[in-house]
Amino acid sequence: MSDPVPPRPAATVLLLREGASGPEIFMVVRHREIEFAAGALVFPGGRVEAADAELATALGSTDPLAAYRVAAIREAFEESGLLLARTESGTALDPAQGAAIALAHRDALNAGSRGFAALLQAEGLRPDIDCLVPFAHWVTPADLSKRFDTHFFLAPAPGGHEATHDGHEAVDSIWISPAQALAEAEAGERTLLFPTRLNLLRLAEAASLGDALSRAAARPVVTVQPVMEVDAEGRKMLRIPVEAGYGGPLFPAGIRAMVPQVRPPG
Repeated sequence: MSDPVPPRPAATVLLLREGASGPEIFMVVRHREIEFAAGALVFPGGRVEAADAELATALGSTDPLAAYRVAAIREAFEESGLLLARTESGTALDPAQGAAIALAHRDALNAGSRGFAALLQAEGLRPDIDCLVPFAHWVTPADLSKRFDTHFFLAPAPGGHEATHDGHEAVDSIWISPAQALAEAEAGERTLLFPTRLNLLRLAEAASLGDALSRAAARPVVTVQPVMEVDAEGRKMLRIPVEAGYGGPLFPAGIRAMVPQVRPPG
């Protein structure tokens, strides 16, 4: 057998706000003609770029996940228009500032004609990496040809700021409770990838935004790399560590079950 393809570093962010009956999460619907996760309801996310690591180093952070945090913040801005950043003096952006920055920079950033570091420098901002709470860590199974090493983070969405999909890779967006997203997927109205579904199930345990963040901060992150098995009845199952906190070690394998929910490079 050939050696496994090395997984590419990636980051995903679960942007949360307080809803009427618990936390709501911002999710986007992927375009049906793109290569990865076509038509699926997903969280904003994508690969960690070299520039993300450079920016993390420039921030002086000693956190080993600093580059992943920067990537999560950049991807959140690209895919939702929400910028998790503060001024050099530590002040949070107000809604008017956030809207103006999105209008001035988001299209250029998505087109690749402007870098995230250049955006931050132009506006006198620093990415708010400390607002991200580690939530999960998924690695694509070793036998797949396209692999990602993905860190998931929770973050409270900036209050009063408008979130919108980019209109290119994502054709729709929604604020939705984890329970509703799961129910719509069960009814065949939504497509959820395996990690997305399990992370929504875990998030659905929280009664509020604060509860979700507190639970995540208190729970150790255990790496999940699904392994395919066949049970006694001949069904294909995915085994994951029970210590990861998803309610069990074995889950039915679906068509998209083993692919972590992140955007491919490019």
